Amino acid sequence: MNTNNTGVMAEKKKGRSPLIRILFDYIKMHRIAFIVSLVSIFFCVVGNIAAPIILSSVTNVLNDNLGHFEENRDVILQEINLNIIILVICYVISIIGNFTYSQVTAVAGQEYMNDLRRHLFSHMEDLPIRYFDRNDKGDIMSVYVNDVDTVRQLIIQSLNTIMICFITFLAVLVMMLLFSVYLTLIVLFGAVMMGIATFHIGGHSSRNFIAQQKMIGKQEGFVEEMMVGLKVIKSFCHEEESKRDFDAINAALQDVGTKANSYGNILMPILGNIGNILYVVVALVGAVLFVKGIDNLAGLPMNAQMNIGIIVAFLPMVKQFTNTTAEIANQVNSIAMAVGGTARVCAMLDEKKEVDDGYVTLVRAKYDENGMIVECPKEESTIWAWKHPHSASHDVSYTMLRGDIRMFDVDFAYNPDKIVLHNISLYAKPGQKVAFVGATGAGKTTITNLLNRFYDIADGKIRYDGININKISKKDLRRSLGMVLQDTNLFSGTIMENIRYGKLDATDEECIAAAKLANADSFISRLPKGYDTYITNDGGNLSQGQRQLLSIARAAVNNAPVLILDEATSSIDTRTEKIVTQGMDNLMKGRTVFVIAHRLSTIQNSDVIMVLDHGRIIERGTHEDLIALKGTYYQLYTGAFELE
Repeated sequence: MNTNNTGVMAEKKKGRSPLIRILFDYIKMHRIAFIVSLVSIFFCVVGNIAAPIILSSVTNVLNDNLGHFEENRDVILQEINLNIIILVICYVISIIGNFTYSQVTAVAGQEYMNDLRRHLFSHMEDLPIRYFDRNDKGDIMSVYVNDVDTVRQLIIQSLNTIMICFITFLAVLVMMLLFSVYLTLIVLFGAVMMGIATFHIGGHSSRNFIAQQKMIGKQEGFVEEMMVGLKVIKSFCHEEESKRDFDAINAALQDVGTKANSYGNILMPILGNIGNILYVVVALVGAVLFVKGIDNLAGLPMNAQMNIGIIVAFLPMVKQFTNTTAEIANQVNSIAMAVGGTARVCAMLDEKKEVDDGYVTLVRAKYDENGMIVECPKEESTIWAWKHPHSASHDVSYTMLRGDIRMFDVDFAYNPDKIVLHNISLYAKPGQKVAFVGATGAGKTTITNLLNRFYDIADGKIRYDGININKISKKDLRRSLGMVLQDTNLFSGTIMENIRYGKLDATDEECIAAAKLANADSFISRLPKGYDTYITNDGGNLSQGQRQLLSIARAAVNNAPVLILDEATSSIDTRTEKIVTQGMDNLMKGRTVFVIAHRLSTIQNSDVIMVLDHGRIIERGTHEDLIALKGTYYQLYTGAFELE
């Protein structure tokens, strides 16, 4: 069904609403399915409008032959049978059309939903870290769960209903005009009344349904936050306060939901009563016109005079017309929810992707017979190298990946009006261990975030093996950096799969070797299924130390020349720390290492220790140098001053 594989939401038209963007995108990607559905819906409507016409014809035949039924029996029965056959054929065509459009729409709609979800997730993966700093995870999840579902209802349900109603509306209107202009004018007046009611009541309903979508996202964000912090909530006996906060959000959701559904629920009864009144008025006016013998304004010659057949045929058309109008109005709620849902979906899709203008890439390489670095296949590779194309000369140069990182006068701010790092300069030669010490918020983790280019610096330069990191492709830059964080993130899957996350093409042997290097093999071997043990819920069935060892093994299998350890032992006990530290020591050998630690005992053997305070490096040197200096580090080490 998909005739366009260029991807969903390919372009954003200026001035086009999110709802229209989604609909146009669906039609563009599934134009054949849409055309088939449209034709099928047309045939589906045939059966609906055929019945009144056949009924009128049969009524006129019987009316014209009152008192002469016996002598004209054969002619009357033949006429009735012919009309019945035509009616049956029309209904069969309608059933086929109904079945066809429902099946085609179901298939095309689900294909589109599949594409939309994939595109959303792919786009989310390319968004910068800053986006996730600004938005609640639960609110983002609500886009996938609730807002995408409103798109599904719009594409698979509401769109078909609206097309059926629109075609039926036009067809019935034309038929009514051909039967009686007078009676049609009365029906149109009633339709205007229904439109006014829909505009006022539906407007209130729409605004509240859109507000409801936003509140659902807020509620899911709160619930997700409470689930993540459940241990903290229970530890501090914060359950009742959490309940009160949830009740407040839930009450706000109830309020907008009640208003939305109240307006939505009273709309159909009002429209239904207008339709019933209209039905009675048309019947009375038609009867008066028939009794008075008033000429009938109509498009067909046989309907020039008001007769019983016209009235009998017209009344079902009035019902069809008012029911169709009411059904269109009934879609206001679904469309309102779709407006809110598509707005949030498109808002996420319109978020700017992480910009990666780097052109220096990481490639497999080796030394040729002249001692020059050349690119080569993986199986022939002995080293990694930076491939640096030069646009001016059209030449390509290669620089061996060594792990030499230098920062020159770097300034950085998460927000332009609040500088976080001031004039940071440092260097880490290949194989050196650089440690950062400082109070929470001093800027330690921010420096490592800049090395990964999770954020870009405001001023200064960062060079990696002599190359400005702004010129290095972000994916290749991050591939060359191994990270072990304080908060471990394990994924649903086996232990082997979690270790392999550091290097997707790693063999089982490489993963096991990495686990041994990280000191994790001993506890893995004691598990019931060893490396095939399945873990869920972020490794909830493992201890914090075991999870940290798996995180170290993941970094080990990556075998990157630069390693970042962000307070990797701060949340584990002293005994486990020795095991984890031994695994990290094995991992650090021969690598450039950046260590962030609150426990000063873990960084005493660093080549250089830097003490940060409010985004500035206030002291730097070896452990012995800083002790001799008797400054801030000395006070921290001797316990005279605490990290605050």
